[in-house]
Amino acid sequence: MRVNAITFAVCLMASSLAVINGWTSRSNAMSRQEALATMSSTMAALLIAPPAFAEKLPSGVTYEVIKQGDGPKPEIGELIAIRFAAFCGTNKIDDIFDTPEPYYTRLGSGGLLKGVESTLPLMRVGDRWRLEIPGELAFGSKGRPASAGKPRIPADAPITFEVEVVGLPGKEPELIELIGDD
Repeated sequence: MRVNAITFAVCLMASSLAVINGWTSRSNAMSRQEALATMSSTMAALLIAPPAFAEKLPSGVTYEVIKQGDGPKPEIGELIAIRFAAFCGTNKIDDIFDTPEPYYTRLGSGGLLKGVESTLPLMRVGDRWRLEIPGELAFGSKGRPASAGKPRIPADAPITFEVEVVGLPGKEPELIELIGDD
């Protein structure tokens, strides 16, 4: 979905350039450089701003649906299998999208950031969302010290967390069909 916003921005920029080239050649009201600078700052704001289709939850977490799944929703207390990548600004904190096994955790056990734990029950198996987690729902006022292979995270730093629900062990239809649900 983010690609569509970028494609739109590039098309808008190209058509704007055509208009500016024609307009500035006939008018002294704005120089070509001024017009390009204005257009550049507008395009940057468009690309940096959260997408219009992002939703903000009451907790303060903002999410964008990247891929929509059609599986069941997890419930608190259930074992859940996820894949994720986490970033603090441009620093990668963790990335398990390419590992052989997903990350397994019991939903609601506190094994994940508060902002992620509160959002997972809204997702379905197969969903992939990009979360913008405010600092107080991430590592909080203490942040996280650097450790082997893990960067330091400053206090109250917002975290970008891309997460995909890949399974609910014990709830997958194929497994239930194979062993029965008695």
